[in-house]
Amino acid sequence: MKKVKATNPELIMLIRDLKKKSQESQTNLWLSLAENLSTSKRSRIAVNVSRLNRYTKDGETIAVPGKVLGAGNAGHPMTVAAFAFSDVAQAKILKAKGKCLSIKELMEKNPDGKNVKLMG
Repeated sequence: MKKVKATNPELIMLIRDLKKKSQESQTNLWLSLAENLSTSKRSRIAVNVSRLNRYTKDGETIAVPGKVLGAGNAGHPMTVAAFAFSDVAQAKILKAKGKCLSIKELMEKNPDGKNVKLMG
């Protein structure tokens, strides 16, 4: 079977940066995110806000290697880092006093990946 290669330049740079950060900090979180983002777009992870709300606690940080969708409600503040957010999902997270970050921003703020849940 032919290996899928991403064509989005932003995604390619993010995967490269994640792999580099993984080697520098000896953290498996960044490598797992890079591997999940390397898959085809069809099999990339999509997580609803309701799932984030159900499996997290107040103030936790979550990394989603894909897109966050807007089904459900956010009942508590959380910091979510993802490759993409739907407009509805971003509004719901911000309304619950949470934060929406790109994966690159999370990598800069927390280079060791401490206290970050990988969702998906």
